[in-house]
Amino acid sequence: MDKRQHIAIFTTASLPWMTGTAVNPLFRAVYLAKDGKTDVTLVIPWLSLKHQKLVYPKDVTFSSPSEQEAYVRQWLEQRISFSADFSIRFYPGKFAVDKRSILPVGDISEVIPDEEAEVAVLEEPEHLTWFHHGKRWKTKFSLVIGVVHTNYLAYVKRESNGRVKALILRYLNTWVVDIYCHKVIRLSAATQEYPNSIICNVHGVNPKFLEIGKKTIELQQSSKRAFSKGAYYIGKMVWNKGYKELLDLLRKHQKELSGLEIDLYGSGEDSNEVQEAFEKLGLVVRLYPGRDHADPVFHEVTKYS
Repeated sequence: MDKRQHIAIFTTASLPWMTGTAVNPLFRAVYLAKDGKTDVTLVIPWLSLKHQKLVYPKDVTFSSPSEQEAYVRQWLEQRISFSADFSIRFYPGKFAVDKRSILPVGDISEVIPDEEAEVAVLEEPEHLTWFHHGKRWKTKFSLVIGVVHTNYLAYVKRESNGRVKALILRYLNTWVVDIYCHKVIRLSAATQEYPNSIICNVHGVNPKFLEIGKKTIELQQSSKRAFSKGAYYIGKMVWNKGYKELLDLLRKHQKELSGLEIDLYGSGEDSNEVQEAFEKLGLVVRLYPGRDHADPVFHEVTKYS
């Protein structure tokens, strides 16, 4: 019989934290395991109760990794129409308040036994290796693929002495990614450039969005209004996700946009500050908790409210 391939996907976040590196690697694991010919392990951070309360939605915490795994699998079952056989393992992590990120603790490559160490996918390879110590990833795994999600340089530039910090971080990122990865995939050209990297949206497209597109075309072809809502903005509610730029634009052009109504959908650490800032505008701005991009509220043709 042909030897089954082992793929381990390491990522920097997990549900119930609704962020890209929690959701997209989860779906990646599911679809890689769908054919039943590949052994796939998703490796996600386990946080102490204290740190869970800093990251996860209010009143959602877990007393054990198995409890969190059950939550993740239940969330997934509600969104896919097939059964995928993949494993979930945890590595110790901590939430760094100043960086607003979960950082790995210790040598997280040890989560995968040597006999299973074949292919490793590092979601946000720079993030996972800033503080890595232990066996080199390229030594342990036959192939290490880094998937670059985030432009950390843009985040750092917002801080005090941001340009200097960004310059240092650029070299640090380039160094660790080159040391630990055989191949590098950038999800978009908006991320930091790396030598010998390629740009490719390996996330694919959720079938729900294809169905939404088909329904929209049907409405347009039948001369019906395909979209009846006003303007909305969706994104994790932290200033770095563009809320500051949006606030500045709306504040600057309040007179020209006097009739504009806009809905903001997002949840995050800066929710209270964002709400207070937008309430001071002379415009109609409504804030709602975060929703999935495919949520019917964004696509159904209903009376705008």
